[in-house]
Amino acid sequence: MTEEKYIKDLKLKFESYTQISAQSWSLIQSIVTFRKLKKDETLLQNGQVAKSIHFVCKGALRAYVTDAEGNIYNKNIFLETDFAGSTVSCLLGKPSNFTLEALEDTILISLNYKKYREFISRQTDLKDFYIAYLEYNWVIEKEQREISLVMENATERYLKLRAKHPNIDQRIQQLHLASHLGITPTQLSRIRKGLKKRA
Repeated sequence: MTEEKYIKDLKLKFESYTQISAQSWSLIQSIVTFRKLKKDETLLQNGQVAKSIHFVCKGALRAYVTDAEGNIYNKNIFLETDFAGSTVSCLLGKPSNFTLEALEDTILISLNYKKYREFISRQTDLKDFYIAYLEYNWVIEKEQREISLVMENATERYLKLRAKHPNIDQRIQQLHLASHLGITPTQLSRIRKGLKKRA
């Protein structure tokens, strides 16, 4: 029953961008596999070539990069109904520049990227989804996030994230949240204290 619900969630995700025909949907269903990760388990290692894109059914992942000195920077956090993976690695067949790790016990639906690309070249609706998804997430959202980092203060960014995911504080460690917001854990702690005083 739960797997059916997650497949339904995946379909809703596709259809939030464009209408998908029954034929295209059965093609998508033919390339999905369910995967479970334990907290702290690695899904994709830096230096590994990605073969799949993953839909987060339940749980949370982080993408992080490690510099030459061994310092870790969170690139992104992925929660329910997000797609996670290294599209660049999938597209170019080159090693991923970041690591994907589970921040909680996580359930994913993995889509075989090579087959997915084959379907895109044959099915107009899947091509429409792909273009709409890339435009929204890689152009519009990316630009908004970059502007927000410059124009909005950390408190505004934190409040926006909390509005989108109300229980994020209970789920994600302060260290990872702060890194995602582009601030230090101490700064995040101050922001939280300030908001409590205001409440």
